[in-house]
Amino acid sequence: MFIDGRWVIPDGASVIEVENPANENTIALIPEGTADDANAALKAANKAFPAWASRPAIERARLVAALADLIETNKVSLAALVTLEQGKPISHAREEIQASVTFLRYAAENARRIEGDIVASDSRSEEIHIRRHPYGVVVGLTAWNYPSALAARKIGPALVAGNTFVLLSHEVTPLSGLALATLSEKAGFPAGVFNVVTGRGAVVGDALVKSPLSHLVTMTGSTRAGREIYRSAADTIKVVRLELGGKAPFIVMEDADIDAAVTAAVAARYTNCGQICTCNERMYLHRAIADEFLEKFVKASAALKIGDPSGTVDLGPKVSRVERDKVTEIVAASVDAGAKVLLEGGALTDGHFEKGHWLAPTVLEVTENTNPATQEEIFGPVATAMRVDGFEDAVSKANETQFGLSAYLFTQNHKRLAEAPYVLKVGELYLNRPNGEAVQGFHTGWGLSGLGGEDGRYGFDGYLRKQTAYLNWG
Repeated sequence: MFIDGRWVIPDGASVIEVENPANENTIALIPEGTADDANAALKAANKAFPAWASRPAIERARLVAALADLIETNKVSLAALVTLEQGKPISHAREEIQASVTFLRYAAENARRIEGDIVASDSRSEEIHIRRHPYGVVVGLTAWNYPSALAARKIGPALVAGNTFVLLSHEVTPLSGLALATLSEKAGFPAGVFNVVTGRGAVVGDALVKSPLSHLVTMTGSTRAGREIYRSAADTIKVVRLELGGKAPFIVMEDADIDAAVTAAVAARYTNCGQICTCNERMYLHRAIADEFLEKFVKASAALKIGDPSGTVDLGPKVSRVERDKVTEIVAASVDAGAKVLLEGGALTDGHFEKGHWLAPTVLEVTENTNPATQEEIFGPVATAMRVDGFEDAVSKANETQFGLSAYLFTQNHKRLAEAPYVLKVGELYLNRPNGEAVQGFHTGWGLSGLGGEDGRYGFDGYLRKQTAYLNWG
């Protein structure tokens, strides 16, 4: 672990095996941390906070930018590490590393955007100053689907805002977070400003969240884990920012550019083996174009190349056997509930796929919006389609969920495009385009998809709290 500027191995620590999901080989052993390790990291971050917060923001930003430069310099090895521990194709891993660079550089650019307000007072000899201050120690809990980018997305703005940071990378993919610690050391970060601990969320994560030394918790992960973190943070009344699961509807109307919609639907469903919270989880297709769309979508799905993620492929393995089995169980339940199989994929276990956690694309068609395939987050290469009678029908069905992260709409009707943000109950919409957020936007969910958000000026502002000072000179 990387605590207070030093690499430490706790005495007598148990270890966690880190697996390559493509062949099930053990690629690393990491310490299975305890609450004591979490507390050591928090104490180091708390000790480093006053000096770090008192630095001019532009100086903090220079160190964050230096970290970005080092990531870019080492992008080949870092991308290979992401593929090795997470299983995504190397081309996608390269994109993730570049996204890490972009997140950090954008955060550094915000150093001169920490602003306050002077508000008119009711008194003649007084001004009301509203200032922004860092919280203190920020805890970052990241998911396994983007182990580098999700960490960078949180680290950059938190540090530029003046907070110190303790990162717990998911135990399935901890190596990218440790690599960032190595580079932060080379960048010259002061001891304690950035710490990385390893271990299981139920132990180390719980200790980080419950401790009075942590002041803000930012987490990306499942809704189940988000609920647990929300409860654990209650006793200390700390700020919690949660980016959780999604069940994004993908709506295609009768006037859509079908080829463009199919291309976007394939990318939004299968990128990273379907392991993205904003993925196309359920397609609502106007009856007039459903047959044409599904014929093209099924053909494109079947043509995707599956194999060694270090090569030129479209799909790598699922991240673990547990995650693979979750997907196959949902598919089985959906078929039992009446789903029709248009493309039968499922687990691959023979030949080149004897080792690893492989899933081929599956396409289902359902007639009931209560089917498990339209209600449970699948997080894998399984596409679900349902025919609808029009825009209002599609919106109604799209909103029949407790999730509210993302939605897609393909149409040439400008009235529908203008109306969509008012009627679709999600935090993020993709209109006539595939998924992928802009760093200057704001990535946020509604409902069970989370609290707070990331990116842009609104995301940066979330790492600062406000203070009001009444300045009276009379």
